Amino acid sequence: MINRELIRIKVVQLVYAYYLNGDKPMDVAEKELLTSLSKAYQMYNYLLDLIVAITNEERLRYDVLVQRAEREGTEAPSPRFAYNRFAVQLEENEQLNAYNETFKLTWREDIEFVRNLCNQIEQSVAYQEYMASDDDSYDADREVWRKLYKQLIDNNESLDTLLEDKSLYWNDDKDIVDSFVLKTIKRFDPANKAQQELMPEFKDDEDREYAIQLFRTTIQNAQEYQDMMQYYSRNWELSRMPFTDIVIMQIALAEMLTFPAIPLSVTINEFVEISKSYSTPRSAGYINGMLDTIARALHKEGRLMKRING
Repeated sequence: MINRELIRIKVVQLVYAYYLNGDKPMDVAEKELLTSLSKAYQMYNYLLDLIVAITNEERLRYDVLVQRAEREGTEAPSPRFAYNRFAVQLEENEQLNAYNETFKLTWREDIEFVRNLCNQIEQSVAYQEYMASDDDSYDADREVWRKLYKQLIDNNESLDTLLEDKSLYWNDDKDIVDSFVLKTIKRFDPANKAQQELMPEFKDDEDREYAIQLFRTTIQNAQEYQDMMQYYSRNWELSRMPFTDIVIMQIALAEMLTFPAIPLSVTINEFVEISKSYSTPRSAGYINGMLDTIARALHKEGRLMKRING
């Protein structure tokens, strides 16, 4: 689940913090980086479990409505959403249950938030159309949850606040984690039952090593990278640049020079995108120009053996 995009963002955050906090020992800083990445995976499991918590609350509501219907002699409510087959499969998922048991993740302390979200779900068009539909398939069960998650859980300010209160590490991760929760919902197959695989923390050991090496190389070669920036900044004093810009370009140069398999265009584009969220409105254009200029110079000198576009 932890992809290169998230790793780059985390390295930017941790390199910035490394300088801000007075150059702590490298092994301590690396451990903090891996902890930060692991916390993102923890949020992924926690948000999947939110679907389970909502389902459990809906099941309690369904039981109350059944009892009322029996007392009043009225038509029984539909159990469709309370026993949605995708949600039941997720509830029984062995990997999710084992992970949440290990890390003691639960929504019990935030039941009021869960109940409020249930109210919003029941009032939503997606829910009402689902309950009225004649399509009684697993695909329909899975699709309603994809819609509900996208509409009511993704970009939910109240949930963002709740998550930030839970962990300082969760401040900037939710957009990326949401995308992986949605991918997970789409991948669920009823044939896999409780053994359905969730996304792994790292795709492979290579991504984990990429994170450590990118962080370490950035710090160890900081002076060299800053000298490059100063030389090619066209008489613009490095001290006058936003510090975040310096950090972003420093990491981009580390990736550019350390990872031959990553195309130059990917490195520049990824860090320009990061600058749009973490630096000034003018930073993206400046960083793009600076990295392109430095890359061309290094290529001409034979220090960068990557394809240069244009």
